[in-house]
Amino acid sequence: MLKRLGMLAGLLVLLVAAGIAAERFLAASFRAPGPARATLRVEVPAGVSVRGVLAHLAASGALRHPRLTELYLRLHGRRFSIKAGEYDIPAHASAAQVIELLAEGRVVLEQVTVIEGSTFADFRRALESQPKIRSTLRGRPDAELMSVLGHPGQIPEGLFFPDTYRFAAGTADVEILKLAYERMQAVLAQAWSARHADLPLATPYQALILASIVEKETGLPAERARIAGVFIARMRKGMRLQSDPTVIYGMGEHYDGTIRTRDLTTDTPYNTYTRGGLPPTPIALPGGPSIFAAVQPEDRGELYFVALGDGSGAHQFSATLEQHNLAVQHYLTRLRAQAAGAQAAATRGKP
Repeated sequence: MLKRLGMLAGLLVLLVAAGIAAERFLAASFRAPGPARATLRVEVPAGVSVRGVLAHLAASGALRHPRLTELYLRLHGRRFSIKAGEYDIPAHASAAQVIELLAEGRVVLEQVTVIEGSTFADFRRALESQPKIRSTLRGRPDAELMSVLGHPGQIPEGLFFPDTYRFAAGTADVEILKLAYERMQAVLAQAWSARHADLPLATPYQALILASIVEKETGLPAERARIAGVFIARMRKGMRLQSDPTVIYGMGEHYDGTIRTRDLTTDTPYNTYTRGGLPPTPIALPGGPSIFAAVQPEDRGELYFVALGDGSGAHQFSATLEQHNLAVQHYLTRLRAQAAGAQAAATRGKP
């Protein structure tokens, strides 16, 4: 009996020793430098199991022993969800380091940029031209797109915040649009809550429309609130806004880069020369500064502005029509002088 107990005890000791040795072997394998000689970019598709991902990493040369790695994770109760996307595996990264990347979801982030003043059509084109974005809305009309986003009946122009959006490869276009929509709603709500009193704007949407006009009228940060002040002053007096960018937007595909007198007199819902008040929708995607300028306008008693024409992008502001007409004459004179100078230079350059 004692002999048998001794044998069992010896066997138990051997088993414990073997278990300790196996654990040390697995731990050493888990932390040993990996096979990658240089940084590897590996794409992990959605819905793949841990075993599938480990096999994929091994086939890509980023992992040496996928089955041993899986066994180590099982023994230590390591469970985690794997975020789809692309991962940069550093040179000689151990299995431990690779698993840490996966567990934390440190995917390589791509980006798409939509600049302030772009239209919603521009936004859609930017999404469709980014090869790392999974397209689910290509070719679908705007009305259907808005229904997919959960906002049926809304016209999309102006409702998406222009910004640089970073995303994991394979992210669906609808996810980026949702983020841009929610961002615009948040910025607009913040601006509306900080608006000046007694503005002739009844809703945040009207503020968004005005902001889009301000965005298209100037690229100079220092002028935004002042230009908004001109439009607010005109609205208070019942004057038409007479904004060229609204006319251009209403022309759509007919705009060829030049706006003519007949364009200013041809009526469309967006022609603020022929119609009073704001146009029916925004004409672009305004950024935060233009949105805040629309609700916090700078009132200097000015009703007009015209470009200086000196290449700075700045404008001459006027309180009276007489002052404005004089500013327009200065602008036209400068343009004619520039055209004459260009023509003279071209003539001198001829053999």
